[in-house]
Amino acid sequence: MIQHSFRYAGDGLCPMSKPEVDQSAGGSDVPPNSIEESLPHYHETVLLEESVHFMTPQPNLVLVDGTLGGGGHTERMLELGHTVYGIDRDPEALAYAGKRLERFGEKFQAVEGNFCDALDLLAERGVSGVDGFLADLGVSSRQLDEASRGFSFSKEGALDMRMGPACQRTAADIVNGASEEELAGILWEYGEERASRRIARRICQDRETSPFQTTTQLADCIARAMPKKPIKRQGKGQGKGQGKSRSSIHPATRSFQALRIEVNDELGSLRQLLETSAQLLKPGGRLCIISFHSLEDRMVKRFMRKSSQSEIDRKEWPAPRPNPDYFYKEISRKAIVAGEEEVRRNARSRSALLRVAERVDQA
Repeated sequence: MIQHSFRYAGDGLCPMSKPEVDQSAGGSDVPPNSIEESLPHYHETVLLEESVHFMTPQPNLVLVDGTLGGGGHTERMLELGHTVYGIDRDPEALAYAGKRLERFGEKFQAVEGNFCDALDLLAERGVSGVDGFLADLGVSSRQLDEASRGFSFSKEGALDMRMGPACQRTAADIVNGASEEELAGILWEYGEERASRRIARRICQDRETSPFQTTTQLADCIARAMPKKPIKRQGKGQGKGQGKSRSSIHPATRSFQALRIEVNDELGSLRQLLETSAQLLKPGGRLCIISFHSLEDRMVKRFMRKSSQSEIDRKEWPAPRPNPDYFYKEISRKAIVAGEEEVRRNARSRSALLRVAERVDQA
């Protein structure tokens, strides 16, 4: 048995066994890599071994990849012999993954839509319960790299940021139409941007002269609005490279994140997924969520903690009472993070946090 080590946030290494790949899965004579090699690179899959390990505790499962993207997680699960429904609201991602995974035949089903609607999307296909649900939150490398999608402040493109055509508003609609107060609220709540009011004020001033149409136009406006921070000299007790107080993060990073979350209602979708997941998962089914910023991870962590308590207690109660929202048990109370090798290979994985819970049998 091949051994694999997983790293937990704030902890050491925990040894886990890695399931062997079923080379016969897919029912095709096409070599596994031949199709993928003919396609352009789409996305570097994050926490691949860790997430697939926790998603597949048993053979022959029916699983859902709620954020199909380039199909990296789904491909590995299909190689292990499982049936996978891949959900994504981006038609480009569905087309790419469909081509990449076509060798698996009916074992793979591509589904266009938002993962928060998984209950209805799967019911339409006659599926009432599954053995695992994976969601890799945020945007893919392909979406960031494609200037026309409008996710990147470093590449000029239309100020769009929609993950799929079903989204009703673009980032340009919000930036040019929201009030100063609404803009400041979005930047503060979803980007945790301390200069939210200053940025919102500058945006509203600039759009009076010329409405925002491109990503670089907005990024330049935000950069001008940000207060200038002096560079402090390295003092006693500061290590090498620690003397500068000015952040290396682009001034528009948090604002672009906030607008993207607002455009795609990312936190609302995540909240709906968490609230309905217990209805979709069979007893023993796994819920695996990979998040990349504190807003997402905080929501997932609190949900899993709350729904894994069989009893709840309050000061005014004489004794603890059964928890009506008890649906899960936490597989690990600490988030699983990428190992050093993966971080060296893919810098994006540095901020990835995987949390896992298992559906309990309440019968």
